[in-house]
Amino acid sequence: MNVNSWIRHFHRWVAIAFAVSVIATFAALAQEKPVVWVSYVPLLPLALLAITGLYLFALPYIARWRSGGPAADGH
Repeated sequence: MNVNSWIRHFHRWVAIAFAVSVIATFAALAQEKPVVWVSYVPLLPLALLAITGLYLFALPYIARWRSGGPAADGH
């Protein structure tokens, strides 16, 4: 498995972890005496999603630039 497919796979699993953490945060904050720090739990998966998502978004542009395609000359 190459790096790009590993990052794509990692991104999918982190998306699941993010969704679960958001649901758990809503449930925890709905309690009678909510613990406020629980609202920060989804931030780590969100940061990982942002980093891997930006990488995956840039992959086609980087590949086109490396191959000397139309985007390489700026037009």
